[in-house]
Amino acid sequence: MSGSAFLARGRDGNAGLVEELVTVELACNDSGAGSPLVILHGLLGAKRNWATVAKALASRRRVLWADLRNHGASPWHDDHTYPAMAADVVRLIEQRVGGPATVLGHSMGGKVAMLVALTRPDLVSRLVVVDIAPAVSQGAPRDFLAAMRGVHLATCRTRSDADAALATAVADPAIRGFLMQNLATGPGGLSWGVNLDALERHFEAIRGFPAIPQGTAYPGPTLFVAGGRSDYLEPRHAAEIGRLFPAATIETIPAAGHWVHADAPAEFIAVVERFLETTAPYTASP
Repeated sequence: MSGSAFLARGRDGNAGLVEELVTVELACNDSGAGSPLVILHGLLGAKRNWATVAKALASRRRVLWADLRNHGASPWHDDHTYPAMAADVVRLIEQRVGGPATVLGHSMGGKVAMLVALTRPDLVSRLVVVDIAPAVSQGAPRDFLAAMRGVHLATCRTRSDADAALATAVADPAIRGFLMQNLATGPGGLSWGVNLDALERHFEAIRGFPAIPQGTAYPGPTLFVAGGRSDYLEPRHAAEIGRLFPAATIETIPAAGHWVHADAPAEFIAVVERFLETTAPYTASP
Protein backbone atom coordinates (compact mmCIF):
# COMPACT_ATOMS: atom_id res chain seq x y z
CA MET A 1 0.00 0.00 0.00
CA SER A 2 1.11 3.56 -0.53
CA GLY A 3 -0.15 7.09 -0.09
CA SER A 4 -1.53 8.69 -3.24
CA ALA A 5 -2.74 12.19 -4.03
CA PHE A 6 -6.15 11.89 -5.69
CA LEU A 7 -6.53 15.02 -7.82
CA ALA A 8 -10.07 16.09 -8.65
CA ARG A 9 -10.40 18.18 -11.80
CA GLY A 10 -13.28 20.20 -13.15
CA ARG A 11 -14.50 20.39 -16.73
CA ASP A 12 -11.84 22.98 -17.55
CA GLY A 13 -9.07 20.69 -16.32
CA ASN A 14 -8.02 23.03 -13.55
CA ALA A 15 -6.87 21.47 -10.31
CA GLY A 16 -9.54 21.20 -7.67
CA LEU A 17 -9.68 19.43 -4.34
CA VAL A 18 -6.70 17.24 -3.51
CA GLU A 19 -7.47 14.42 -1.12
CA GLU A 20 -4.82 12.13 0.31
CA LEU A 21 -5.97 8.53 0.21
CA VAL A 22 -4.27 5.22 0.90
CA THR A 23 -4.33 3.14 -2.26
CA VAL A 24 -3.88 -0.60 -2.72
CA GLU A 25 -2.32 -2.39 -5.67
CA LEU A 26 -5.16 -4.13 -7.46
CA ALA A 27 -4.81 -7.70 -8.71
CA CYS A 28 -5.20 -7.52 -12.46
CA ASN A 29 -5.22 -9.76 -15.54
CA ASP A 30 -3.74 -8.32 -18.73
CA SER A 31 -4.30 -9.66 -22.25
CA GLY A 32 -4.12 -8.49 -25.85
CA ALA A 33 -2.38 -5.54 -27.45
CA GLY A 34 -3.31 -2.09 -28.65
CA SER A 35 -5.59 0.57 -27.21
CA PRO A 36 -6.09 -0.19 -23.49
CA LEU A 37 -9.42 -1.05 -21.85
CA VAL A 38 -9.79 -1.43 -18.06
CA ILE A 39 -12.74 -3.48 -16.71
CA LEU A 40 -14.12 -3.09 -13.17
CA HIS A 41 -16.59 -5.57 -11.62
CA GLY A 42 -19.51 -4.90 -9.29
CA LEU A 43 -20.23 -5.52 -5.60
CA LEU A 44 -19.44 -9.12 -4.58
CA GLY A 45 -18.09 -9.76 -8.06
CA ALA A 46 -14.52 -10.36 -9.18
CA LYS A 47 -12.36 -10.13 -12.28
CA ARG A 48 -12.99 -13.80 -12.97
CA ASN A 49 -16.66 -12.96 -13.68
CA TRP A 50 -15.44 -10.90 -16.64
CA ALA A 51 -12.93 -13.36 -18.11
CA THR A 52 -15.06 -14.41 -21.09
CA VAL A 53 -15.99 -10.85 -22.05
CA ALA A 54 -12.44 -9.60 -21.45
CA LYS A 55 -10.87 -12.25 -23.64
CA ALA A 56 -13.36 -11.56 -26.45
CA LEU A 57 -12.65 -7.82 -26.32
CA ALA A 58 -8.89 -8.51 -26.16
CA SER A 59 -8.94 -9.79 -29.73
CA ARG A 60 -8.71 -6.15 -30.89
CA ARG A 61 -7.10 -4.30 -27.97
CA ARG A 62 -5.26 -4.63 -24.69
CA VAL A 63 -7.67 -5.47 -21.86
CA LEU A 64 -6.92 -5.25 -18.15
CA TRP A 65 -9.56 -6.64 -15.80
CA ALA A 66 -9.05 -6.06 -12.11
CA ASP A 67 -10.31 -7.08 -8.68
CA LEU A 68 -11.40 -4.00 -6.74
CA ARG A 69 -10.23 -3.62 -3.13
CA ASN A 70 -11.82 -6.02 -0.62
CA HIS A 71 -12.68 -8.43 -3.46
CA GLY A 72 -10.98 -11.36 -5.15
CA ALA A 73 -7.19 -11.38 -5.02
CA SER A 74 -6.82 -7.66 -4.22
CA PRO A 75 -5.82 -6.43 -0.74
CA TRP A 76 -8.37 -5.66 1.95
CA HIS A 77 -8.66 -2.19 3.48
CA ASP A 78 -11.02 -0.62 6.01
CA ASP A 79 -11.93 2.21 3.60
CA HIS A 80 -14.41 1.14 0.93
CA THR A 81 -15.60 4.52 -0.33
CA TYR A 82 -15.78 5.55 -3.97
CA PRO A 83 -12.92 8.08 -3.71
CA ALA A 84 -10.69 5.32 -2.30
CA MET A 85 -11.68 2.81 -4.98
CA ALA A 86 -11.26 5.41 -7.73
CA ALA A 87 -7.79 6.24 -6.39
CA ASP A 88 -6.87 2.55 -6.67
CA VAL A 89 -7.92 2.56 -10.32
CA VAL A 90 -6.02 5.79 -11.00
CA ARG A 91 -2.93 4.08 -9.58
CA LEU A 92 -3.55 1.02 -11.78
CA ILE A 93 -3.88 3.11 -14.95
CA GLU A 94 -0.85 5.23 -14.16
CA GLN A 95 1.35 2.25 -13.29
CA ARG A 96 0.15 -0.41 -15.74
CA VAL A 97 -0.97 1.70 -18.71
CA GLY A 98 0.96 4.92 -18.33
CA GLY A 99 -1.66 7.00 -20.16
CA PRO A 100 -5.37 7.22 -20.94
CA ALA A 101 -7.51 4.10 -21.22
CA THR A 102 -11.12 3.24 -21.88
CA VAL A 103 -12.69 2.43 -18.50
CA LEU A 104 -15.65 0.04 -18.31
CA GLY A 105 -17.41 -0.64 -15.03
CA HIS A 106 -20.46 -2.62 -13.94
CA SER A 107 -22.70 -1.65 -11.00
CA MET A 108 -20.40 -0.60 -8.13
CA GLY A 109 -17.52 -0.73 -10.60
CA GLY A 110 -19.50 1.56 -12.90
CA LYS A 111 -19.70 4.15 -10.15
CA VAL A 112 -15.96 3.82 -9.63
CA ALA A 113 -15.42 4.27 -13.38
CA MET A 114 -17.62 7.37 -13.44
CA LEU A 115 -15.70 8.95 -10.57
CA VAL A 116 -12.36 8.24 -12.23
CA ALA A 117 -13.62 9.95 -15.41
CA LEU A 118 -14.99 12.94 -13.50
CA THR A 119 -11.87 13.48 -11.39
CA ARG A 120 -9.10 12.34 -13.75
CA PRO A 121 -10.44 12.86 -17.29
CA ASP A 122 -6.86 12.91 -18.53
CA LEU A 123 -6.71 9.17 -17.82
CA VAL A 124 -10.03 8.20 -19.47
CA SER A 125 -10.27 8.09 -23.27
CA ARG A 126 -13.77 6.58 -23.28
CA LEU A 127 -16.21 5.52 -20.56
CA VAL A 128 -18.60 2.56 -20.51
CA VAL A 129 -21.03 2.26 -17.56
CA VAL A 130 -23.01 -0.97 -17.24
CA ASP A 131 -26.46 -0.89 -15.60
CA ILE A 132 -25.88 1.72 -12.93
CA ALA A 133 -26.57 5.46 -12.56
CA PRO A 134 -24.75 8.31 -10.78
CA ALA A 135 -27.35 8.16 -8.02
CA VAL A 136 -28.45 6.16 -4.98
CA SER A 137 -29.11 2.54 -6.02
CA GLN A 138 -32.43 1.31 -4.71
CA GLY A 139 -31.88 -2.36 -5.41
CA ALA A 140 -28.45 -2.78 -3.83
CA PRO A 141 -28.26 -6.28 -2.28
CA ARG A 142 -27.65 -5.66 1.43
CA ASP A 143 -29.49 -8.89 2.18
CA PHE A 144 -26.81 -10.83 0.29
CA LEU A 145 -24.15 -9.60 2.72
CA ALA A 146 -26.31 -10.63 5.68
CA ALA A 147 -26.95 -14.03 4.10
CA MET A 148 -23.24 -14.66 3.62
CA ARG A 149 -22.54 -13.52 7.16
CA GLY A 150 -25.21 -15.94 8.40
CA VAL A 151 -23.45 -19.02 7.03
CA HIS A 152 -21.43 -20.64 9.84
CA LEU A 153 -18.48 -21.70 7.74
CA ALA A 154 -16.74 -23.36 10.69
CA THR A 155 -19.41 -26.07 10.60
CA CYS A 156 -19.28 -26.51 6.80
CA ARG A 157 -16.95 -29.27 5.66
CA THR A 158 -17.59 -28.85 1.92
CA ARG A 159 -18.75 -26.22 -0.54
CA SER A 160 -22.00 -28.14 -0.83
CA ASP A 161 -22.55 -27.69 2.91
CA ALA A 162 -22.03 -23.93 2.54
CA ASP A 163 -24.35 -23.79 -0.46
CA ALA A 164 -27.08 -25.60 1.46
CA ALA A 165 -26.68 -23.21 4.40
CA LEU A 166 -26.82 -20.19 2.10
CA ALA A 167 -29.97 -21.56 0.43
CA THR A 168 -31.98 -20.90 3.58
CA ALA A 169 -31.64 -17.16 2.89
CA VAL A 170 -30.99 -17.07 -0.87
CA ALA A 171 -33.40 -19.34 -2.73
CA ASP A 172 -32.45 -18.30 -6.29
CA PRO A 173 -29.75 -20.77 -7.42
CA ALA A 174 -28.30 -18.29 -9.94
CA ILE A 175 -27.76 -15.60 -7.30
CA ARG A 176 -26.49 -18.20 -4.84
CA GLY A 177 -24.01 -19.44 -7.44
CA PHE A 178 -22.79 -15.87 -7.94
CA LEU A 179 -22.28 -15.41 -4.18
CA MET A 180 -20.64 -18.81 -3.83
CA GLN A 181 -17.88 -17.71 -6.20
CA ASN A 182 -16.60 -15.68 -3.25
CA LEU A 183 -16.07 -18.81 -1.16
CA ALA A 184 -12.39 -19.63 -0.75
CA THR A 185 -10.82 -22.92 0.36
CA GLY A 186 -7.57 -22.87 2.31
CA PRO A 187 -5.60 -24.76 4.94
CA GLY A 188 -7.90 -23.38 7.61
CA GLY A 189 -11.05 -24.50 5.82
CA LEU A 190 -13.69 -22.40 4.07
CA SER A 191 -13.75 -18.60 4.22
CA TRP A 192 -15.34 -15.72 2.33
CA GLY A 193 -12.90 -14.08 -0.06
CA VAL A 194 -14.50 -10.64 0.35
CA ASN A 195 -14.14 -8.23 3.25
CA LEU A 196 -17.68 -8.45 4.62
CA ASP A 197 -16.84 -6.15 7.54
CA ALA A 198 -15.78 -3.28 5.27
CA LEU A 199 -18.61 -3.83 2.80
CA GLU A 200 -21.26 -3.81 5.53
CA ARG A 201 -19.75 -0.79 7.25
CA HIS A 202 -19.70 1.23 4.02
CA PHE A 203 -22.89 -0.15 2.50
CA GLU A 204 -24.75 3.17 2.42
CA ALA A 205 -21.77 4.78 0.69
CA ILE A 206 -21.73 1.91 -1.84
CA ARG A 207 -25.44 2.46 -2.55
CA GLY A 208 -24.87 6.17 -3.02
CA PHE A 209 -22.67 8.28 -5.26
CA PRO A 210 -20.41 11.20 -4.30
CA ALA A 211 -21.82 14.72 -4.70
CA ILE A 212 -20.33 16.20 -7.85
CA PRO A 213 -20.11 20.03 -7.97
CA GLN A 214 -21.91 21.98 -10.67
CA GLY A 215 -19.61 22.61 -13.61
CA THR A 216 -17.76 19.31 -13.25
CA ALA A 217 -18.34 16.88 -16.11
CA TYR A 218 -16.57 14.31 -18.24
CA PRO A 219 -16.92 15.47 -21.86
CA GLY A 220 -15.53 12.35 -23.53
CA PRO A 221 -17.49 9.63 -25.33
CA THR A 222 -19.63 7.74 -22.83
CA LEU A 223 -21.89 4.72 -23.20
CA PHE A 224 -24.43 3.61 -20.60
CA VAL A 225 -25.65 0.03 -21.15
CA ALA A 226 -28.91 -0.83 -19.37
CA GLY A 227 -30.46 -4.22 -18.74
CA GLY A 228 -34.07 -4.19 -19.92
CA ARG A 229 -35.17 -6.33 -16.96
CA SER A 230 -33.27 -4.24 -14.40
CA ASP A 231 -34.30 -1.13 -12.44
CA TYR A 232 -30.80 0.14 -11.65
CA LEU A 233 -30.68 2.48 -14.67
CA GLU A 234 -33.98 4.18 -15.53
CA PRO A 235 -35.27 7.17 -17.55
CA ARG A 236 -35.42 9.26 -14.34
CA HIS A 237 -31.61 9.20 -14.27
CA ALA A 238 -31.24 10.82 -17.70
CA ALA A 239 -30.98 14.41 -16.43
CA GLU A 240 -28.11 13.69 -14.03
CA ILE A 241 -26.36 11.57 -16.64
CA GLY A 242 -26.65 14.47 -19.08
CA ARG A 243 -25.24 16.92 -16.53
CA LEU A 244 -22.20 14.85 -15.70
CA PHE A 245 -21.65 13.12 -19.05
CA PRO A 246 -22.87 15.46 -21.80
CA ALA A 247 -21.66 13.18 -24.60
CA ALA A 248 -23.41 10.09 -23.19
CA THR A 249 -25.63 7.70 -25.09
CA ILE A 250 -27.77 5.01 -23.49
CA GLU A 251 -28.42 1.59 -25.00
CA THR A 252 -30.75 -1.03 -23.54
CA ILE A 253 -30.37 -4.79 -23.96
CA PRO A 254 -33.98 -5.95 -23.49
CA ALA A 255 -33.32 -9.58 -22.53
CA ALA A 256 -30.77 -8.77 -19.83
CA GLY A 257 -31.15 -8.13 -16.12
CA HIS A 258 -28.64 -6.34 -13.91
CA TRP A 259 -25.80 -8.71 -14.83
CA VAL A 260 -25.98 -7.65 -18.47
CA HIS A 261 -22.66 -9.17 -19.49
CA ALA A 262 -23.68 -12.57 -18.09
CA ASP A 263 -27.31 -12.57 -19.29
CA ALA A 264 -26.59 -11.53 -22.88
CA PRO A 265 -22.82 -11.76 -23.46
CA ALA A 266 -22.84 -11.79 -27.27
CA GLU A 267 -25.14 -8.78 -27.53
CA PHE A 268 -23.25 -6.95 -24.80
CA ILE A 269 -19.89 -7.51 -26.50
CA ALA A 270 -21.35 -6.33 -29.82
CA VAL A 271 -22.71 -3.11 -28.24
CA VAL A 272 -19.38 -2.34 -26.57
CA GLU A 273 -17.35 -3.16 -29.70
CA ARG A 274 -19.56 -0.88 -31.82
CA PHE A 275 -19.09 1.99 -29.36
CA LEU A 276 -15.32 1.52 -29.22
CA GLU A 277 -14.98 1.29 -32.99
CA THR A 278 -17.20 4.29 -33.82
CA THR A 279 -16.04 6.89 -31.27
CA ALA A 280 -12.84 8.90 -31.23
CA PRO A 281 -10.92 8.79 -27.94
CA TYR A 282 -11.11 11.83 -25.70
CA THR A 283 -7.92 13.78 -25.12
CA ALA A 284 -7.91 16.16 -22.16
CA SER A 285 -6.49 19.62 -22.80
CA PRO A 286 -3.15 20.26 -21.03
